[in-house]
Amino acid sequence: MLQVRVIPCLLLRDQSLVKTVKFKDASYIGDPVNAIKIYNEKEVDELIFLDITASRERRRPPFETIREIADECFMPLAYGGGITSVEDIREIFNIGVEKVSLNASAMYNPELIRDAAEIFGSQSVVVAIDVKKNLWGKYEVYNHVTGKSAKFDPVEYALRMEALGAGEFLVTSVDQEGTWEGYDTQLLKRITSAVHVPVIAHGGAGNIDDFARAVAVGGASAVATGSMVVYQKKDLGVLINFPRRDALDDVFDASGIPTE
Repeated sequence: MLQVRVIPCLLLRDQSLVKTVKFKDASYIGDPVNAIKIYNEKEVDELIFLDITASRERRRPPFETIREIADECFMPLAYGGGITSVEDIREIFNIGVEKVSLNASAMYNPELIRDAAEIFGSQSVVVAIDVKKNLWGKYEVYNHVTGKSAKFDPVEYALRMEALGAGEFLVTSVDQEGTWEGYDTQLLKRITSAVHVPVIAHGGAGNIDDFARAVAVGGASAVATGSMVVYQKKDLGVLINFPRRDALDDVFDASGIPTE
């Protein structure tokens, strides 16, 4: 198995899969369970599901949908969206999910990170950090609930979350997300150089060479991708897919990244 995890990051809205561009213009992709069946056949390393409207709509996670996903999923699974309490996390884990991704709750109730880490272990707590450049090109943590900057420096924010017990970060460049233009390796490097837990790169992958750059240049421990695994190619139709293992091995080997 690859040491570098390559993870489809799938977006939920109203129990359906969608795909956004720069966190806007969500397009319908299909049924999440049908997608999982294909990813099972492809022997994907891991899956991340994020409900992109739960926190904004102030509703709890869609537990029945999560159960349907977990029942079908043969690989490790992370879920994020609408989680506001230890009780929510416990119910999600009881369903069979291995990790939770906390985003809005990390901003509004950071002590939930500490509580979750103490009760369930840091390895099961992912903090999602969305980052967007302001008008002057400065990186700032982005609040997807308000659609505005949270006015936090992403490195300082990551260090604070790590101190609370975050065991992993999912770092998404809002400016790159859905563009197929590659990860923001400068942003990744700033965060990976400062923290001591794994960082998953997300936002912008357009080809498997981008995966290698996120690791070799950005210092990421894993890569997540959305567009590449739900579309045929840029500007083409929906196709649930995953890169071939031998192609991934080749691109990581060429970058000097161990694959076994």
